[in-house]
Amino acid sequence: MKAALLLIDLQNDFCPGGALAVTEGDHTIAIANQAIDACLARHEPVIASQDWHPAEHRSFAANSHAQIGTLGELEGLPQRWWPVHCVQGTPGAAFHPQLKQQRLAAVFRKGENPDIDSYSAFFDNGHRTQTALDGWLKSQGITQLAVMGLATDYCVKFSVLDALQLGYSTQVIVEGCRGVNLQPEDSQQALREMQQAGAHLVTLSQFMHR
Repeated sequence: MKAALLLIDLQNDFCPGGALAVTEGDHTIAIANQAIDACLARHEPVIASQDWHPAEHRSFAANSHAQIGTLGELEGLPQRWWPVHCVQGTPGAAFHPQLKQQRLAAVFRKGENPDIDSYSAFFDNGHRTQTALDGWLKSQGITQLAVMGLATDYCVKFSVLDALQLGYSTQVIVEGCRGVNLQPEDSQQALREMQQAGAHLVTLSQFMHR
């Protein structure tokens, strides 16, 4: 089985000081770098997703005249309204400076359509269009994914659920994830959902020594 490591949205805006900062978001970077080293030693590719929104994205509360953090509807789908974040080409959208990004084999951008949000690295939230990720993995003969990143309860969760749906054997490196936690238990609930859908929750140590 060919394996790859998928890093989800390890970007400045999701780390402390960023526009949509996740508590301890930057703690994931050292974990990611250790996982990257393990993959390179095993000749396994490391890939990443990158939230890449146009400035006029309608999921931004400011563009939809909504309150940040509240729930509404966009294109017939439930929509959480977010602060402006990860705008294409801005420092906030860049990968965290300490991430070993020169080791990435490929980067898959998401959230580029201003009319629909995209949590998953594979599809937009309505599964109407997909990124190039699934095609790339299939072209490389990859059937097994390890996933980690930001945020546990949104982009990690939906990427993992889609990976399982698409038939990938999927692990989640738990200490490499941090959540938004609009409700305190959101991350734990997300990990449970991923596990119930068939994901294997692993420690960094288990991942490195498999």
